[in-house]
Amino acid sequence: MTGSYPNTRLRRSRATGWSRALHRENLITPADLIWPLFVTEGNGVEEPIASLPGVSRWSVDGIVARAKEAVALGIPVVALFPNTQPDRRSDDGAEAHNPDNLMCRAIRAIKDACGDDIGVLTDVALDPYTSHGQDGLLNTDGYVVNDDTVAVLVDQAINQAEAGADIIAPSDMMDGRIRAIRMALEMGDHHNVQIMSYAAKYASAFYGPFRDAVGSGGLLKGDKKSYQMDPANSDEALREVEFDIAEGADSVMVKPGLAYLDIIYRVKQQFGVPVFAYQVSGEYAMLEAASSVGAGDRDALLMEKLLAFKRAGCSGVLTYHAPVAARLLNG
Repeated sequence: MTGSYPNTRLRRSRATGWSRALHRENLITPADLIWPLFVTEGNGVEEPIASLPGVSRWSVDGIVARAKEAVALGIPVVALFPNTQPDRRSDDGAEAHNPDNLMCRAIRAIKDACGDDIGVLTDVALDPYTSHGQDGLLNTDGYVVNDDTVAVLVDQAINQAEAGADIIAPSDMMDGRIRAIRMALEMGDHHNVQIMSYAAKYASAFYGPFRDAVGSGGLLKGDKKSYQMDPANSDEALREVEFDIAEGADSVMVKPGLAYLDIIYRVKQQFGVPVFAYQVSGEYAMLEAASSVGAGDRDALLMEKLLAFKRAGCSGVLTYHAPVAARLLNG
């Protein structure tokens, strides 16, 4: 039933700030944010990323400082991505299994410094470790093979869990990897390690700055369309999510974020599971570029985007703007 004018004036509830706050349907807090961080070698190192203005790679000591900053801001999780040095990369991505690799050292350092005051989410895919920049193993034709890659991803996930990771986030889009990782975690007594599946990860044009950040952009041979999803498809995303939930994912992710709000909404409506969006590097860079030329206020644009994710059904958002947003939300 709807009212009619003038008995009903929808502007009444918008007339004052306190009333707008009272009637607000969606709210974002620092607890809804996950802060992606890039790890590099060295000590006392900060390497600004040209294509991601305001974002840097940090050596492990700097990553610990960022984790402490996140705790102070009320951000509950940091997500780690390594910039593996060229001499550590190989066709088979063997560095992913090294218990003393960049990722594992950063996990241990954060946990030693912050304990359970913050969660650590780790990326599971081979692109930061391969010399060819693909997320998996290649056959002689250059095709990313599925089952052999899954076996390697399982070893990578267990390596991270044993280092102290709280959330394993497979971003590779291989079929069957969630079940294989979940079984390995259970068998390894890592019962409380969560899996956040990149369940609907699209072959997007918005990933360029990220590939610069992890050092895989100049290495990538070919594209990733044989395993990442076609941007034209939405029903397929629901099938991917359904499979991953059945295989043991605790939460799912849609990537990229803003261009795929319809996917986020459909996943939340159909499955009712925790859904996260990744506001990816290209989205971040576009917002920064727009605000730098006066096309809009950076902070206002950012908060409107984050609210769009919440309105679509997200439990949380991975965003490089996490510390900026948290400071705004904290006043």
